[in-house]
Amino acid sequence: MRERIVPASDAGRLSLHTYGAADAVGERRVLVVGGAFLTALIYRPFALALSRRLGAEWAVDVYDRRGRGGSTAQPAGYSMETEIADVAAMLRATGARNLFGHSLGAAVVLNAVQAFQGDDAGHGAFADPALVPDRLAVYDPMVNLDGNLDTAWLDGFSRAVDAGDYGRAVARLRRGAKTSPAVARVPEPVLVALAAATSGTRAGRALRAALPTGVGELTAALGEAEDAAGFARLPRNTHFMAGSRSPRYFRDTALRLHDVVAGSGYEESPRGIHASVPAAVGELIDDVAEYFQG
Repeated sequence: MRERIVPASDAGRLSLHTYGAADAVGERRVLVVGGAFLTALIYRPFALALSRRLGAEWAVDVYDRRGRGGSTAQPAGYSMETEIADVAAMLRATGARNLFGHSLGAAVVLNAVQAFQGDDAGHGAFADPALVPDRLAVYDPMVNLDGNLDTAWLDGFSRAVDAGDYGRAVARLRRGAKTSPAVARVPEPVLVALAAATSGTRAGRALRAALPTGVGELTAALGEAEDAAGFARLPRNTHFMAGSRSPRYFRDTALRLHDVVAGSGYEESPRGIHASVPAAVGELIDDVAEYFQG
């Protein structure tokens, strides 16, 4: 693995991890944008497995989004535009012509590619046809389409984080985000107690550290509902993916996006769950590799 720092457009720094052939050409590079609360190192098993499955001449690039790992904190005025600018910086730094997003990272890449395309006349703050990827795939996209995602819990989650109430913040996150349907049905007091019991573990400490920036990234991605039809101009070969065992919301969102993007594909992993990407589940690795190899 090769690690380096890439300058962001606002004087921030982004930590980039590269697996596979560090000098691979852009057509054989996949840039991965991870989900909420997750560092680039969490995606190490996925990036390693995907680079090996793609072949010796391929590279998989993963970076820490703001407030994660070796990247700088979310700046004042952080928003989805910050994330779009960071994707642009990473595409320019790596030359990658393939883009993959997981969960909230899928919302980031879908918004970014729309911004790179510009409006109907090709204009816009981030418009740059050279940045539109040759291939774009997302798995379990966390996008608030036409208000189909309940975001009422975000205010309570934010208040708990601001108050330093770790257990309640984690409980509201688990119940609100619904990335695990079984956990989402557990009463809040029980989840508060479980969070307290695991707060000293490595995973618990990592989640505690990520909570403040989690408020920002979730608000940026989900705070305002997006019109499904607004994604219709995404590239025709965009590939929407979901896990058959992921919460129904993710599958429904992927299918709705597939329906509005002419020429796009949809693929469902038979045993896939929301965590299949960082867990590097074999069937998903094969599906992702086959798409990027064309």
